Amino acid sequence: MVILKSMKDLTHSLERLYALRTFGIKPGLETTVALLERLGNPQHAFAAIHVAGTNGKGSVCAMLDAVLRKTGLRVGLYTSPHLIRFNERIRVNGIDIDDAALATLFEDMEPHAAAVAATGREATFFEFTTALAFEYFRRQKVQVAVVETGLGGRLDSTNVLTPLISVITRIGLEHTVYLGDTLAAIAGEKAGIIKPGRPIVCGATPDEALDVIRKTADARRAPFIHVPDSIAVRRIAQDLTGQKVSIAGGEAHYGPVTLKLLGKHQLENCATAVAALESLATCSPLAIPSDMIRAGLAEAVWPGRLDLLSHEPPVILDGAHNPDGARTLALALHELFRKKKVALVWGMCDDKDALGFAKALGATVKRCWTVPLDNERSLAPETLLQIARTEGWQAETGTLPRALEQAKDWALENKGIVCIAGSLFLAGDVLKTVRREP
Repeated sequence: MVILKSMKDLTHSLERLYALRTFGIKPGLETTVALLERLGNPQHAFAAIHVAGTNGKGSVCAMLDAVLRKTGLRVGLYTSPHLIRFNERIRVNGIDIDDAALATLFEDMEPHAAAVAATGREATFFEFTTALAFEYFRRQKVQVAVVETGLGGRLDSTNVLTPLISVITRIGLEHTVYLGDTLAAIAGEKAGIIKPGRPIVCGATPDEALDVIRKTADARRAPFIHVPDSIAVRRIAQDLTGQKVSIAGGEAHYGPVTLKLLGKHQLENCATAVAALESLATCSPLAIPSDMIRAGLAEAVWPGRLDLLSHEPPVILDGAHNPDGARTLALALHELFRKKKVALVWGMCDDKDALGFAKALGATVKRCWTVPLDNERSLAPETLLQIARTEGWQAETGTLPRALEQAKDWALENKGIVCIAGSLFLAGDVLKTVRREP
């Protein structure tokens, strides 16, 4: 076993791991299965909750993780992408995997990855990372893991799991090259995580997608739980510190609960999480008391989602990166700030629907700065600039630090707010450099 001797060891390991991105996205489970088999199938060592969807799945994962930890279970959490450090993707009991464990796992797994590659199946970045996470969970004696899909569901590397329950959050148009260009086609890919006889919890989603998910559940004889039919979440009050909600479930009344997560869309995500937690009692020994559900929900956090970074002027950071996310963001900004003028700092990846994103924000934005991402997939700020101007926004390009400075000055002068959005990569870039106000 290799022992981490310096930060150089970890840096070298991560460089080799990131190099696997050159193999791109290869939908399919064969490589992941082969790698996991060489490791002794660590995914069988823990129970799991598997979460897919277009929007909201990260927040739902955060809520499930927070509640499960309240029960005293040893809980793993696997999400993507990370905002600042790779370690964020893999957590046990709320703590990121440490550098030493990460370097050791990488060195232990590399010979297995090489053996699989020799058969003509070179692991991608996400395939290797998924196997690494599952092996870490086994070594850490995790009892239950909350696992977020990376892309789609049916052919996603995480779909090697046979979870206690599957969860699908709201579905929208995204990754159409890989998943299809209709809601029904995308829903079919997401529904691929449904396992025979295992409950599927489906959040609020358009009828076109819902019909596909329901039919897949019926075909696999998987108990189907439609969240809007079983859980009601009502907002009592909201300010910039959070929102107080009342939750009425099929098994109990949980309110009032104060959520740290802002926005009307988090009521939907909260309902989905509660429905999933209640359904555990029907398919496992995990009957979670209502007081633990309340306490866990109250502690759930998910950085980079309607994240208030400062107060004067208000600066909101959000990872919205598709038209549905932009519509949700526009509604949330209106709820929180009413008619205050919005200065948008905007960066996106080149595989996203930038025009649809801008149209969804529409008249919400008055002033805009387009910025590059610190990522090879960054869409040129000049392209975003042209789109911004077609929407009637007063816009210019700039570096991220300069754009943030100018946007804050503009917001102060106009009694407005700053919103930073368009990519989780952008959210990570911001969190690396901006000091959060108390």
